[in-house]
Amino acid sequence: MQVGFLDFYGGVLSVQQERADLLANNIANADTPNYKAMDVSFDSALAAQLGDAGASAAPLYRADGTVGLNGNDVSLDTERVEAAANGEQMLAATAFLHQATTDMVTALRPNPGGI
Repeated sequence: MQVGFLDFYGGVLSVQQERADLLANNIANADTPNYKAMDVSFDSALAAQLGDAGASAAPLYRADGTVGLNGNDVSLDTERVEAAANGEQMLAATAFLHQATTDMVTALRPNPGGI
């Protein structure tokens, strides 16, 4: 199956939205006892989004967090940095998709002046 840029960037934005939801959930549960931070592997989630049967889009627990006395391993600093980076990537993908579709519409528009 050939993947066009609309399918690809639709998948990119979908995975980034899923990741934003997970990061927001981690931040919201920063004080919840025994809560474990979750994230999704962007590469495998995008591959699953684009139809790769061998890829998994399932969220995974983070293994790099320091566990506090209450069993929670969410680091607010890490989550905020990850959320900001994910937001910037979403903005970049959206800007590219907007410009690409604008260029495509311009190219397909008939030229009434004949120039």
